[in-house]
Amino acid sequence: MDRSVPPDRVLTKSFVLTVLAEFALCMSIGMLLVILPVYANDELGAGSFGVALTVAAVSPMLLLFQPVAGRIGDRKGRRVLIVAGALVAGVSVALYALSDSLGTLIAFRLFTGVGEAMLLVGAATMVTDIAPEKRRGEALSLYSLGLWGGLALGPILGELVLRGDHFDSVWLLAAAFCLVAAAIGLALPETAPERAVGEAFAPSRLVHPAAIGPGLVLALTVLGFAGLGTFAALYARELGMDGAGLVFLVFSAVVVATRIVGRQIPDRLGPKRTSGTALVLISAGLLTIGVWNTPAGLYAGTVVLAFGQALAFPALMTLAVNSAPANERSSVVGTFTAFTELGFAIGALSLGVVASAVGYDGVFIVCAVGPLLGALLLARIAGPRASPALDPA
Repeated sequence: MDRSVPPDRVLTKSFVLTVLAEFALCMSIGMLLVILPVYANDELGAGSFGVALTVAAVSPMLLLFQPVAGRIGDRKGRRVLIVAGALVAGVSVALYALSDSLGTLIAFRLFTGVGEAMLLVGAATMVTDIAPEKRRGEALSLYSLGLWGGLALGPILGELVLRGDHFDSVWLLAAAFCLVAAAIGLALPETAPERAVGEAFAPSRLVHPAAIGPGLVLALTVLGFAGLGTFAALYARELGMDGAGLVFLVFSAVVVATRIVGRQIPDRLGPKRTSGTALVLISAGLLTIGVWNTPAGLYAGTVVLAFGQALAFPALMTLAVNSAPANERSSVVGTFTAFTELGFAIGALSLGVVASAVGYDGVFIVCAVGPLLGALLLARIAGPRASPALDPA
């Protein structure tokens, strides 16, 4: 473990480097988020279901591999996950330039999912290792700025680079951002807890029980982002807009601002109460988008949705991580983050059918039900086994 980290600080060198590695990966993800639907629809003639399948293709590998990455992180360390994951993602994205069919593109997307799973689990676990125990929710809020910063700037950069049909340029630049993440990972120290000589590893658990309840709630919140991420570009065009780049910018800007200004909310209000507030906001935002069918409605609903999403992830992850010992932390993170992909995969694929049946506005109305179900589940989840101050990390 990095012994140079002061016990009462969040913004350390290791923390900042970890956020930058996440930011570089998410710049790549953000670029692909708005360009892949256009490529699948216009160049490959995939249709609504094919577009949804292309966007969601990384989700099965993220879902399956994040728990595996969590076990690797508890045994081999967090740093190897960041470096190897970034390299796998970079190579696979570069290979998009060779795809000339929907099947080939989806195959490459599967490998991208493996790389993303490794890096995201390694980076998130490293942040929980570094964070002061009483400020873990705050640290996770700040850490996520790398994600939303990438999702804010990536779509705009992707549309600028595309300039009509320069898809290969988008793929190669997105791959370059992944390689930057790998280089940053090489500069990071290992933060996994040191083991005493002869100390045995904890029993292997592919799915950690501490993450199941919070993870299921997280999956229900992700349904809304699945709808936004999959169909915002096409819905915006239906409303007479040029694209969805600015929508994602607004979404990410609100998330970033909330997680800076309100970064202490999960610790002060408590992770469970914060999660409940977030679920209500997410549902309200989705209903606004679905009912108010104008560009103004899309932006207004996106703002409310973003407030909720800004609070949900750090609060729910804090709830999960605080319920397990430090030497199982990577497994908890791997299980918890896998539920993000479960929600996104189910949402993106099922919402393709919904979009065909009731249109893009109907997608957002259906998505609004998910967070309400999550609130019912959250009420049945017990609090963490101890406060962060008593966590044996």
